[in-house]
Amino acid sequence: MGGTQQEYEFRPEDRPIFPGGQFAPPHPPWRRLGYAAIGLWAGATASFVNATVTVNVPNLAGPYAAYVAELSWLPAIFVAANACANTALIKARAQFSMPHVMRILLVLYAAAAILRFFVPGFGTEALVRFLSGLAAAGMSTMCIYYVLQALPPKARPLSVIIGLGFIQLGTPLARTIPVDVLTAQGGFGQHCIELAYALATLALLDLLPLPPTPRLRAFRPLDALTVTLILVSMLLICGVINRGRIAWWTDTQWLGICLAVAIPLLTVAVAIEALRKDPLIQVAWMGTREFLWFAAVALLVRVALAEQTYGAVGLLTAGNLDNDQLRTLFGWVVLAMLAGTTVCALTFSEKALPAQVIAASLAIALGAWLDSHASNLTRPEQLYLSQSLIGFGACLFVGPTLGYGMLRVLRLGPRYLVTVVVMFSMTQNVGGLIGSALLGSYQTVATRSHFRELADRMAVGDEQVGARIQGAARSLSGLLVDPGLRAQQGAASVGAAALREANVLAFNDVSRLVWRLALATALLVAVFSLISMFRPARRMEPA
Repeated sequence: MGGTQQEYEFRPEDRPIFPGGQFAPPHPPWRRLGYAAIGLWAGATASFVNATVTVNVPNLAGPYAAYVAELSWLPAIFVAANACANTALIKARAQFSMPHVMRILLVLYAAAAILRFFVPGFGTEALVRFLSGLAAAGMSTMCIYYVLQALPPKARPLSVIIGLGFIQLGTPLARTIPVDVLTAQGGFGQHCIELAYALATLALLDLLPLPPTPRLRAFRPLDALTVTLILVSMLLICGVINRGRIAWWTDTQWLGICLAVAIPLLTVAVAIEALRKDPLIQVAWMGTREFLWFAAVALLVRVALAEQTYGAVGLLTAGNLDNDQLRTLFGWVVLAMLAGTTVCALTFSEKALPAQVIAASLAIALGAWLDSHASNLTRPEQLYLSQSLIGFGACLFVGPTLGYGMLRVLRLGPRYLVTVVVMFSMTQNVGGLIGSALLGSYQTVATRSHFRELADRMAVGDEQVGARIQGAARSLSGLLVDPGLRAQQGAASVGAAALREANVLAFNDVSRLVWRLALATALLVAVFSLISMFRPARRMEPA
C-alpha cells in the first residue's frame, strides 16, 4: 500500500483551504480505504496510551514506586502539553508540513519511552507524558487529515466530525485493558504498549504518506516567547487544578504560589499578543460576545461530561470495583460514542449546529439524572443506559462545537484559525480537568455533610444502632476474644458503613448537579439561537 508524492496529480481545486493543510487530489478506492484506516487509528489512539495511565493512577502507584498524589501530576502534564501544543503546531504544519513534524515528535516520544526502561522514575515518566501530550495533539490533526483524504469532496467537512468523534474513544478504550497487563513487573506492560504505539504509528505514516503541503514562512520571532509563557502558565494552572482536590484548596500554600506565578505569565502573553501587528492569537476577537458564548458552551458541556470520568467511575470505585469489572460498561460506552459520531455526521449542517448541541446536552442531562438514583448496591449493569447516553452526547457535541468555530474562521479569515483551535483545545482539555476537580471537590464536601447527618441520627441509645453494633461485634467473635474490643470494632464497622452510604449520597448529589448544568446549557443555547434568528444579520468583525 505504499504511496509516494509523485503518484499524486494536483488541480487548482485540490489546494487546501487553510495554511498548512494537505492537497486533496482524487484517490483510487484502495488508497481511500488505507487513508480511512490510518485516520481512524490515529484518532482512536491519540489519547489512548496516556489514558491507560490516567485511569489507573491508583493501580500504578505501587509499580511506579510513587504516591498517588505524585502521580496525579502526570495527567496535568499531559493536559497542559496537549492544550498548548496547537499554539505552535498550527504554524509548524504550515512551515514544515504536519507529517514531517509528527515524525519528529513520534521519534522523540519513542526515544523517551525507551529511556524509561533504563532510567525509571518520576522524572522520566513526566517527560514521556509531556511528549505524549504533544504527540496526541498532532495525531488529532493527522486523524482529520487522513480521514479528509478518504472522503469525496462534498463530504470532506465531515472529516472534522469523524476525527473528533474517534478522538473521544481513548479513555473508554483504556478502561477495557486488564489492569494486570499494565501493572505487571513495575508497569512493564504499560511501557511496552506506549513504545509499540509510537513505533506502529511511525510505520503507518510512512506506509501511506499524505499528499504534500504548500509550505510558507509562518513563524515570527515573538511566537516562541508567547508559546513558552502560555505553556509554563498552563503547566502550573493544570497542576493546581489536578492537585487542589487531593491536597485541598485552602490547606496547601504552594497551590496559591503556583497561581501567583501562572496568572502574571499568562497576562504577559496576552499583552504581547494584543500589541503585535501579526499576532499568533487574536486577543481582540476573544473579547467579543460571540467568542465568549462559544467558549462558555464548550466549557460547560466538557465540565458536565466529567460525570462519566469522575462521577460514575467514582461511585463504582467506592464499591471496591476496578477497571476489570468496568470493561463491559465502557464497551457499551464505546458503541454509544460511535453511534453519536455517526448521527452527528449524518445530520451535520450549519443550521443544525445549535440543535445538535441542545440534543447532546439533553442526552447528558438524562444520563446524569438516571445516575442520581444510585445506591450502594448499584453495579455497572445498572449504568449501561445512563453512561451510554453520556457517551452518545459527548460525540454528538464535540464535532458541532469545533465545526461552529471553523465556520467562523472561514468567514473571518485564516488568521483566526489558531485562536479557534487553541480555544477549543483549552476548553476540552483543561475543561476536563476543571470538571473532575469541581465535581470531586463538591463530592468531598457533600460526603462530609451527609456523614454528619447520618452520625447525628445514630444516637448512642438508639435500639437499631445498638443492634447493628452488636451484630457486627458478634461477627468478630471468632477473631477477637475481648468483648470490649469486639464492641469497639463493631462500632467502627457501623461507622464505615455510614461513610460508604454518605459517599453514595454525595455521588448522587454530583449527578444532580451535572444534569442541572447540562439542562441549563441546553436552555442557554436555545435562547441564544432564538435571539440570533430575530437579530438582523451583520458582518462579524473583531471588537
